[in-house]
Amino acid sequence: MLTKKEQRLRRARQTRIRIAKQGVARLTVNRTNLHIYATVISGCGTKVLATASTAQADVRQALGASGKGGNTAAATAIGKLIAEKAKAAGIDKVAFDRAGFAYHGRVKALADAAREAGLQF
Repeated sequence: MLTKKEQRLRRARQTRIRIAKQGVARLTVNRTNLHIYATVISGCGTKVLATASTAQADVRQALGASGKGGNTAAATAIGKLIAEKAKAAGIDKVAFDRAGFAYHGRVKALADAAREAGLQF
């Protein structure tokens, strides 16, 4: 019997295999109870091109006094920020890697915000 985390990582591995065959940059998302993290990784999977998270001091200040990173408003802010950073690095098209997390709630909010900011999935 697989644990919940092992099941998620198994789903993530399948997605990463599929994305690696495409050879495009991938936007990977990781979420914890307190924070959400987004990273753009090169097509060959060796180089981090852009990163954004609610754990960064400037983002925490922008979120307000509470600095809560575990809600959809924070995920939306990170989606916009990662799209801006990716475009600055010359990346327009990415494959969305949700790392085995359900496309729902914070993960969906981040993806929608990145699309609105101009990233193509």
